[in-house]
Amino acid sequence: MIAPETIALVRERTDILAVVQEAVPSLKRRGRSFVGLCPFHKEKTPSFHVNPDRGFFHCFGCKEAGSAIDFLIKHEGYTFREAVRALAERAGIEVIETRQDAAFTESDRQKKAREDLYAVNALAATFFEDQLRRHEHRGYALEELAKRGLEVGVDPKIDEVLQAFRIGYAPPGWDGLASFLRQQGVSPAAAETVGLLVPRSSGSGFYDRFRHRLMFAVMDPQGRVVAFSGRALRDLPEGQAVSKNDSASGPPPKYINSPESPVYTKGQMLFGIHQARHEIRQAEVAVLVEGNFDVVSLHARGVANVVAPLGTAFTGEQAKLLKRFAPTVVFLFDGDAAGKKAVRLSRDAIRAAGMNARVATLPDGVDPDELSRTKGPAAISDLVAGARGMPEALVEMELDGTFVQADVFERVERVERIRKVISDEDDPIVRMELFAWADQAVSARLDLHGMRVGRDDVHQSGPFAALQKSLRKDEEAARARGEVPRTAVTPKEARIAAKPPGSAERREIVGCLIEWPSLLEDPEVAEELSLLDGPVVMAIASLRRAWKPHEKRLDVDAFLEEIPPAVRMLANRHLANPQQESEANAKGYLLDNANKLKRLLLSQEAAQINRETYRAQGDWDAERELAREQSDRLRAKHGLKS
Repeated sequence: MIAPETIALVRERTDILAVVQEAVPSLKRRGRSFVGLCPFHKEKTPSFHVNPDRGFFHCFGCKEAGSAIDFLIKHEGYTFREAVRALAERAGIEVIETRQDAAFTESDRQKKAREDLYAVNALAATFFEDQLRRHEHRGYALEELAKRGLEVGVDPKIDEVLQAFRIGYAPPGWDGLASFLRQQGVSPAAAETVGLLVPRSSGSGFYDRFRHRLMFAVMDPQGRVVAFSGRALRDLPEGQAVSKNDSASGPPPKYINSPESPVYTKGQMLFGIHQARHEIRQAEVAVLVEGNFDVVSLHARGVANVVAPLGTAFTGEQAKLLKRFAPTVVFLFDGDAAGKKAVRLSRDAIRAAGMNARVATLPDGVDPDELSRTKGPAAISDLVAGARGMPEALVEMELDGTFVQADVFERVERVERIRKVISDEDDPIVRMELFAWADQAVSARLDLHGMRVGRDDVHQSGPFAALQKSLRKDEEAARARGEVPRTAVTPKEARIAAKPPGSAERREIVGCLIEWPSLLEDPEVAEELSLLDGPVVMAIASLRRAWKPHEKRLDVDAFLEEIPPAVRMLANRHLANPQQESEANAKGYLLDNANKLKRLLLSQEAAQINRETYRAQGDWDAERELAREQSDRLRAKHGLKS
């Protein structure tokens, strides 16, 4: 665990403007803050504010806000620990761990070992990239790229994408990479640990795992190379290679991937996540395809929110990783049996991660790479925009063209799978609607071909009629318990409640104090704070505790941690985009709003007295007392500061 003192020092010394400007170069000074286009959502008018004095950012469009640590977590996908370490390294701060000596030593050793493995993979990526530029057989790799419309040296955009993905070539010899790593001082054991080298079965020594292959570097969200994927190429002429195949007999496997290692677990990583993370966040949706080439090809054609699951079924860990960047994923898998199976197997992972999922349908026999090359990126965008919800897509997979040709046993099995897909939905309203839709879809196919599923009554009333009746009984039981099903909100309920009189003035007073907490020490200001009530009073109390008068500094994180949710947005706005240029201006504006609030309160009291006077007509003593109160309030009102 990182020591609190280290975290506090990182917050204090980090220049949030320098950190954010690397991702938002459009930032321009406006008053006490800097304004630019938000990196978290698409916008044409800048609404993203950074306040260097407070070390805080806030977007008035999407409401994202926080410190420099929060920015790295939200924008780069770092964990809290990774973000603190990255900023500490940037500021030259030693990271102190709060652990026992023995535990710290072991942790430090493991951290150093992982860093060494990252360095080995980085060297290998550099080697493969260099071979793609220089090796005599690089043409085989360039040929494979050209087949996918990724010709090197023709289009600067394509070259940029190939460099971003660190595409390379593994030469055909047995020890090309092994010799290079040895020259760089890398131990064979370290290279074996990350799967780059394989021990020889006879004798001592190692040989290259990847030979005569087009190489894809697999990177984590921070851009560190953690593994490789190598695609087979057209065979070299006989006699020109030490090893033309990766197997003693038969054709080589199309892809060879790095084995798992201390820095790589394939079920936790996604190919292209580093390159796609910003576009995924901007689009608020990730597109999941099956192959590495699909990812690279779509990125090269401008569809950059695309990743792939590295040859494994989409896992819960991969879903959690994606959810750090977007709430929704669209599956763009091949329409064959394998692609449909992969979508089915992904549902549990999606549900466990709490993501929204949709499924786009590709034309038969066409993969995303081919579609983008032949029809252009607009065809991909149209497919993604028209994607169906996952439950509907899974139902349609069962009811495809082969459904009506299937025998009765297979049809019953498919209907049962449909029932399970819908029953797994948590929302009872969604379940009922899906059952009704599936009932019609199945019945339409059965009626069209004169088929039956099971008993006659099932055919006549629809495959899910009994289940729908059961759901209706559940609904009736819920109503009997006093529960009310969700219904559409009426216009009256949807109308935003009018804010109570004086709320605007109170919020302006609190805003001035957030921008200039030193005003809390001003006796004239302190006298006016009795006018406040509700959540803003709690905000002032939090502000007092977070204000460090001797340091003339506000502990922003402590302040935000305590304030009520009702005023958090107000605090974010004033921290990121302060309106008062000086303490004197802030004090004057605060006192003006205090005077407005006093007048408003006196007017309300006068109106109340008038109502009571009307009700007291005929009671002379009560009328005289009310008249005296009215006179006192009028004198107080005229005695206010102008």
